[in-house]
Amino acid sequence: MELTDRQKQILRAIVDIYVSTAEPVGSKAIAALPDVNFSSATIRNEMADLTQMGLLEQPHTSAGRVPSPAGYRLYIDELMQDYRLSLDETKSLNEALELKSQEFDQMMSQVGKLVSKMTDLPAYAMATRQSGAVAKHFDLIMAGPGSIILVLMLSGDVVKNKLIKLPVSVTEADLKLLAAVLNASLTDLPAQQITGEVLEKISRSAGAASPLVPLVMDFTLECLRQQHGDVHLTGQMRLLGQPEYRDAAEKAQEVFETLDEEMISKLPAVLPKDGPVQFLVGPENVARELKDTSVVMMRFDIGEGMQGTIGVVGPTRMDYAKITAKLGYFAENLGRMFQKGGTPSAMPPALTEGMKNEE
Repeated sequence: MELTDRQKQILRAIVDIYVSTAEPVGSKAIAALPDVNFSSATIRNEMADLTQMGLLEQPHTSAGRVPSPAGYRLYIDELMQDYRLSLDETKSLNEALELKSQEFDQMMSQVGKLVSKMTDLPAYAMATRQSGAVAKHFDLIMAGPGSIILVLMLSGDVVKNKLIKLPVSVTEADLKLLAAVLNASLTDLPAQQITGEVLEKISRSAGAASPLVPLVMDFTLECLRQQHGDVHLTGQMRLLGQPEYRDAAEKAQEVFETLDEEMISKLPAVLPKDGPVQFLVGPENVARELKDTSVVMMRFDIGEGMQGTIGVVGPTRMDYAKITAKLGYFAENLGRMFQKGGTPSAMPPALTEGMKNEE
């Protein structure tokens, strides 16, 4: 969809105001902004159009609007402005990065805690091998009434197998077809490239054995993810400090029950591979219970074939620009810390320029 400049300005203003207030945004609040030079009536008309486009939602009968997941996505992709860290924020981040003397695993655990503290959101840290395992061959063997054996050969001549109880009745021919589809579609693919689109394609080609695809994929991704280090997740209770969860115990409980290390470990498999920072907004998440949350994650090089990942999970009404700036600062300095001769206290040039402006 193509928005006018005025619609983009109004959408950006609504996201920014809603991030700060957690309250539906009305036309008067937008009209009061110093850079807005059109009337409340014009703003209301544009808000109505943005609502029809699916970029805004009206949670109550009041005139106020809130961004929809599609609105947040457009904001992130096109409208979000860079956030410049203040001197105090930079000082706090630098103090938090004095971790070089600690053991690697302890360091990653501490990094997750620090990111959570500095963003006031649940956060995680993990490490992966950039040259992780890939599947080389699939076999499906009938083991008896109601069960099959899945045999998976990984790179490095590693063989894994699992007994799977059949949810449907299948024949030997069905299993041969599914094995052929798996070998044609999944071999030599790293976990990061096994996307929902790939799985849908496999299911469409698997015929009567399509109900087995999710079971096979769960085991395959579990084997590939064993190349990852531990996932360090912390700060889940910080969600209760967000307005969305203060008076919504059932909603918060769903998130708490879903938000765990296993769920986090699946994120690299569903996120795009390119780019150091990635976003999952609302319904783009891997679990239905997280449809009202967003994930921001950032990768950085550790060296020796390893890659680190830090990320936060929070309400869709999060300050994406500020979160991205903080994660970026952590990621860049952590990358330096893990490189020989690195200087973790050195500040990236882009942020140094921003701090000059703050002064």
